[in-house]
Amino acid sequence: MIVTHRIAHAIADGEVTVAYRRWRRPAVKEGQEFHTVAGVVRIDTVNTVNDPLTAADAREAGYSSLAELTATFRDTPGAFLFRIGLSWKGPDPREQLAANTDLTREDAEELDRRLAGLDRQIPWTHHVLSRLAEEPGLVAGRLAGELDIDKESLKRRIRHLKALGLTISLTSGYRLSPRGEAYRDLQR
Repeated sequence: MIVTHRIAHAIADGEVTVAYRRWRRPAVKEGQEFHTVAGVVRIDTVNTVNDPLTAADAREAGYSSLAELTATFRDTPGAFLFRIGLSWKGPDPREQLAANTDLTREDAEELDRRLAGLDRQIPWTHHVLSRLAEEPGLVAGRLAGELDIDKESLKRRIRHLKALGLTISLTSGYRLSPRGEAYRDLQR
């Protein structure tokens, strides 16, 4: 589930506790967690909405008016309206991992194994890490062209590097994390 930067921070601050989405079937499950710019958010409830939404519902979801909220809904034929209860779980643990530069030789060897697994079908990880070291802020579209991988597929792949603490997503593009830089230093 995707939320805007503003809504993510409002969830973290406890100001927003629900979201509304129009889907044919629920795209999330109770207990599921997802990462946002403000940290990890938990899906507490997922319920079909049968009654008309109100201005109070819109405010609870972080919107100033019902019109502002309903403007975010996709016009999907056969879709139902769902009310998703949300809570902030805490900071994104990937940020702490990304900041950790105390890599042992064993840590580097484990990263080598993990990257080799990601490169099984198409070698791409070291190229991406090298290019981000050379040009912080490089966007997926340019990287994808260099690798002959479609942009959306590369974005999904780069999320694996982020999960390993090696990259950081910027508003536009990516850069190496301090951990990513330390890993590259050990490779030399």
